[in-house]
Amino acid sequence: MDSRPEIARAAAEAAARQSYGKLVAWLAARTRDVTAAEDALADAFAAALERWPKSGVPEKPEAWLLAVARRRRVDAVRRRLTREAARDHLKLIAEEMEARMTDEELPDERLRLMFACAHPAIEPGVRAPLILQTVLGFDAATIASAFLVSPATMGQRLVRAKTRIRETGIPFRVPERAELGERLGAVLEAIYAAFAEGWSDPAGTETQRRNLATEGIWLGRLVATLMPQEPEALGLLALMLFAEARRAARRNAEGDFVPLAEQDCDLWDRALIDEAEMLLSHAAASGVVGRYQLEAAVQSAHAARRLTGRTDWPAIRALYDALFSIAGSPVVAINRAVALAETEGAVAGLAALYVLGDDKRLNGYQPYWAARAGLLARLGQVPQATEAYDRAIGLERDPAVRRFLQGKRAALRH
Repeated sequence: MDSRPEIARAAAEAAARQSYGKLVAWLAARTRDVTAAEDALADAFAAALERWPKSGVPEKPEAWLLAVARRRRVDAVRRRLTREAARDHLKLIAEEMEARMTDEELPDERLRLMFACAHPAIEPGVRAPLILQTVLGFDAATIASAFLVSPATMGQRLVRAKTRIRETGIPFRVPERAELGERLGAVLEAIYAAFAEGWSDPAGTETQRRNLATEGIWLGRLVATLMPQEPEALGLLALMLFAEARRAARRNAEGDFVPLAEQDCDLWDRALIDEAEMLLSHAAASGVVGRYQLEAAVQSAHAARRLTGRTDWPAIRALYDALFSIAGSPVVAINRAVALAETEGAVAGLAALYVLGDDKRLNGYQPYWAARAGLLARLGQVPQATEAYDRAIGLERDPAVRRFLQGKRAALRH
């Protein structure tokens, strides 16, 4: 045991980063009450922050948190229900508490929790957000930003979904192959959203994001390992590895943002790229093409620049055409417009962007305004480009990317 307060706080943060979803999933697996599991675990973390600085960090922090959370859950049931009504429930929990549980013995229920959150009884639009909150601990505001809705709306949807799991008794299990379908899609979407949220913090400095890119890749590996014949699971893992391989090249020595087209290929992680290529090849062998395979293929085409010295924009444009036909999201449309500009000129790319102008969600989406500004600048439309850069700069959270956009705006004057 070590009682130094800073070590205690660091241990609590590490436990939250590594074990939050694992503990929530275990606590909720039997009662299917996700909200109660989250509340009990929150109490356990609060107790850790209070006690560990005084008594020292326990040898097995995860087991300590689990024991405290289970006691909190029992206390909550006692307070909420009459003795008669709670008898069976308390008996079940008491039996669990009698078992000796170590870190190594604690089963990892996260994948089962993810598929429970993706059950057909849950509204389709809230399945991926629910996974992000329950498995990775995202708050409603962060999730709302990722899915282009208001925090209040997202919060209400998440509460309804957790209530639905409890009231309908949705089972915590990996579904049979015939049931996978859209449920697997929601799981993969949540994993990718987690990765993307961490990817937007390239230095890993925001503790709220808890190095979510690493978490996303871990979850992607878990799904790909358990479902090695699912091409989209392999495609998603390949997509994340292609992106992760470029992490070291995204900033120069001064910490400034470096766009993909200007990155030093020698800084890319070749081992990750090779692994991604292998995964993508295995996925393609299935003969079934999906969204994540196509997105990974786009990244593979970019990665080929390290071998050829040039970017194959016609291939990338063709891939985005195929991707848009099966996943016509505004994000895909923006990337397709950029590829179109590289193959047919800025006028064609800008026309493709203007078609999206009626989608109100894009008013607060930085990549749309950055792409629009860049194409307007190429056409010499300085006032319109300046206005678009202003919008993009105002929406950007990353200081390095904001400086990059400000530099582009300043260059318009020349």
